[in-house]
Amino acid sequence: MKRALISDIHGNFEALKAVLADIRSQGATEIYCLGDIVGYGPNPCECVDEVRMRCQVAICGNHDHAAAWDPKGFNPVALRAIYWTREQLDSRGSRRLIDERWEWLTNLPRQRQEPKFLFVHGSARDPLNEYVFPEDIYKPEKLDLLFSRVERYCFQGHTHLPGVFTTDYRFIRPADCDYELDLGPDKLIVNVGSVGQQRDAAPRACYVIVTDDRILFRRVAYDVNVTANRIYGIAELDNVLGDRLKTGR
Repeated sequence: MKRALISDIHGNFEALKAVLADIRSQGATEIYCLGDIVGYGPNPCECVDEVRMRCQVAICGNHDHAAAWDPKGFNPVALRAIYWTREQLDSRGSRRLIDERWEWLTNLPRQRQEPKFLFVHGSARDPLNEYVFPEDIYKPEKLDLLFSRVERYCFQGHTHLPGVFTTDYRFIRPADCDYELDLGPDKLIVNVGSVGQQRDAAPRACYVIVTDDRILFRRVAYDVNVTANRIYGIAELDNVLGDRLKTGR
């Protein structure tokens, strides 16, 4: 089975369309979304509708949870974006479509466990909110605890920083492994990167193709200016959210 794993779309419909086209070219039979479909970006409704239609599995991200339930702890820029996102989700389309979106969004699970595979947004310890950063390789106690909760492979998003954590405290960036890595007997924690808001200084969408024995990181170019200009045209979305798309930061 060949699956595509996407995460952190953040209302960026241009990036999502480009990634879905690339997924089709790769012959993936299933698509899993690991959360943060909304937040920050200018097209939350379109992204929710597309994920609902295209993805066989979707996991709740912290921005999805904030839009549906509670935005506690969000910074002012993210909070304004969430309140605007709520307004969009509650006003775009027919009443039936609006109700279907909310029903779907409020019932997203926080994780999916399959034999050998765990899928979350944040981490195996806290599927919704915990960040696992590359510098956590210098926190062996934290990584040991996370790996103790993983049967074999854990796939996650949240940091927008793609790469692979190993049990011997290494973080392998996609370029370090030529964008491919075998899935062997050792445990791995894999961050699949971000579709819609990159933070690794590479302004291209990122996602992962996974088979039973290998992972492949994919980078996909899209017209960043289209999304950025939409953000600039919305008063409730801070311009920094458009600026950062251009730098991948």
